[in-house]
Amino acid sequence: MSRSAHPAGPRHADVMPEGHYSAPPSDLNALDSRVWARTVSRTPQGAVTVGGLDVRQLAEEFGTPAYFLDESDFRARCRAWRDAFGDEADVFYAGKAFLSRAVVRWLYEEGLNLDVCSQGELTTALAAGMPAERIALHGNNKSTEEIRRAIEAGVGRIVLDSFQEIVRVAHIADRLGRRQPVQIRVTVGVEAHTHEFIATAHEDQKFGIALADGQAAEAVRRVLQLESLELVGIHSHIGSQIFDTSGFEVAAHRVVELLRQVRDEHGVELPEIDLGGGLGIAYTPEDDPREPQEIAKALGAIVTRECEGAGLAVPRLSVEPGRAIAGPTAFTLYEVGTVKPLEGLRTYVSVDGGMSDNIRTALYDAQYTVSLVSRASDAGPMLTRVVGKHCESGDIVVRDAFMPADLAPGDLIAVPATGAYCRSMASNYNHALRPPVVAVRDGEARVIVRRETEADLMSLDVG
Repeated sequence: MSRSAHPAGPRHADVMPEGHYSAPPSDLNALDSRVWARTVSRTPQGAVTVGGLDVRQLAEEFGTPAYFLDESDFRARCRAWRDAFGDEADVFYAGKAFLSRAVVRWLYEEGLNLDVCSQGELTTALAAGMPAERIALHGNNKSTEEIRRAIEAGVGRIVLDSFQEIVRVAHIADRLGRRQPVQIRVTVGVEAHTHEFIATAHEDQKFGIALADGQAAEAVRRVLQLESLELVGIHSHIGSQIFDTSGFEVAAHRVVELLRQVRDEHGVELPEIDLGGGLGIAYTPEDDPREPQEIAKALGAIVTRECEGAGLAVPRLSVEPGRAIAGPTAFTLYEVGTVKPLEGLRTYVSVDGGMSDNIRTALYDAQYTVSLVSRASDAGPMLTRVVGKHCESGDIVVRDAFMPADLAPGDLIAVPATGAYCRSMASNYNHALRPPVVAVRDGEARVIVRRETEADLMSLDVG
């Protein structure tokens, strides 16, 4: 049957299953370590635990839906990225993936820097004690207030995104009597193999200053003429959820060529190059992300080779793995409400959350997996679609997955790899209350972002 076009989006009810696994997994109770946080396991009795705590106990104490974050895993991934790149590079955690004061403290303690892209993220970072010199400010339309706050705090770098922003940052820095370190974000014309909405280095999009037609070179010229700005390097970002380094190789070649041009025309060798982030994670067992050591080795070799070819000293390298750190470390726990079989199609499993706590499926057609976690089951597989409780046909959490055929209301199910972007992009659609984030470690659980209440909603409604 064909998919029917409509301004509100595709129809699903009359569409035969597509995009799901060709066959059910051999063991519906298995938990693939590629998509689950490191301390997640299933007990002999059948329930799943994280950090030594039973999900049934967690649901009783904290309610559902809720995000449960494996703190040990998060910290271990921070260390893995820091150690992979060593002292000759900087790792900036991308705060947009997920940010809270607790997370900022973990980053500080594990030796990472922090990339922020709004005044709220900057405020969170500073409130949690991250040294300002270890913070970078991004954004394609930074407000005057955001720039002022960042310069007054002494952030280590501001990434310039347009010609207007060069003037804006220079003017504010001059007025404050500061010389602000900056990088210029360039769009290098590399098409990342990812979703259109998260590919960020092709030229027809809102970020950065294009290399084409000498625009980036002109931006460099202007910045070098301004006393209140210190140009420390070039920034490039080619997209998100990327599994290979071929795009980075092309990007590095073009950025290094710009560095060579800057040296030849201005007699200046810029000391830094930031290749951004966007390294992918495993959302399903079919995904095959690369380890930090492998990525660091590949990116280091690429930059070194390009610089040697251009006769340049190798600049200090920066990367921004936000999703790659936060994403795999959390899962979202739901309670099943309604189980609705549609003969010849699939079974719809409705949970007590939905697109308000995970918009990525609706927005990006993101793929997730899901498991029954409150018990084990010997029942056969059934093709399911996990959906939320919102008044929206596109309210889909997991588009197609096999679940045990005896799944019933009251069961707990969990969607792994929701540590990045899900809480950050959560909303109050239908006046839903955004879920809490609960950190779990060594048999203890604590709320690091509390669940919203009706009082929170009403406090914003002035009547």
